[in-house]
Amino acid sequence: MSMPKGSNIGQFVVIEEGVKLGENVTIGHHTVILKDTVIGDNVTIGCNCVVGVRKSRNQNMRISNSSLDPLVIQANCKIGNHVSIYSGTTIAQDVFIADHASIRENVEVGPGTIIGRGAIIELNTKIGHDCTIQTLAYVTGDTTIEDHVFIGPCVSMSNDKYMGAREYTLKGPYIQEGAKIGNNATLLPGITIGSSAVVGAGSVVTKDVADFKTVVGSPAKDIRYLVSKEVSEHDTTT
Repeated sequence: MSMPKGSNIGQFVVIEEGVKLGENVTIGHHTVILKDTVIGDNVTIGCNCVVGVRKSRNQNMRISNSSLDPLVIQANCKIGNHVSIYSGTTIAQDVFIADHASIRENVEVGPGTIIGRGAIIELNTKIGHDCTIQTLAYVTGDTTIEDHVFIGPCVSMSNDKYMGAREYTLKGPYIQEGAKIGNNATLLPGITIGSSAVVGAGSVVTKDVADFKTVVGSPAKDIRYLVSKEVSEHDTTT
C-alpha cells in the first residue's frame, strides 16, 4: 500500500491487506497491523504492538457477541508499546493507551479516556469519555463504565456469580458517571456503583452502592454507617 502523507513507519512493521491509514500516523518497530484495521489521522502506535487481532476460542470458552467488524482507532490516539487490541472494537479520538495494555473484542472506549499500563479490558465492555483506568486494573467482560469514572491501580472485577459452576448470564459491574474506585478494590458481578460514589481502597463490593455514597471495608459498607455504629458502641461502654 502507498503510505499517506506524513507517515512514519518503523523497521519490520507488518501492515496487512485492507488496512486504512490516516495522515501523520507513526508506527513503531516490529508492530503488526492486521487485516482491515482502520487508523485515523495523527495516531501514534508504539513498538511490538499487535492491533486488529481476530478472536479465537476453544470448546470451553463462550462465543463473543462481537461481529467481524474491523478495529477502528480514531484520530489523535496514542498507543504505547506491547499493546494488543482486538477487532470489533472502537477506540474514540484522543484516547491514551499505555504500555502492555490489552483490549478485547466488542469494546467501546470513549473520547479522552486513559487506559493505564498493563490494564486489561475484556470483551463486550463499554467505557465512556474522559475516564481514567489506572495501572494493572482488570475490567471484566460485560461491564459498563459511564463518563468521568476513575478506576485506581489493581482494581479487579468479575462477571460470573457462580465461577463456572452453573449456567449464568455473565454480567460485569455497572459504574455510573463520576464514580471513583480506589486501589485494589474488588467489584463482584452485576453490582451498580452509583453516580459520584466512592469505593475505598481495598474494599470488596458485594452489593449496589447508591449515588454519592462512600463505602469501605470487606464487605464494603457506607462509611457514615460505620462511623455512627462506632459512636453508638462507645456510648454504650462508657
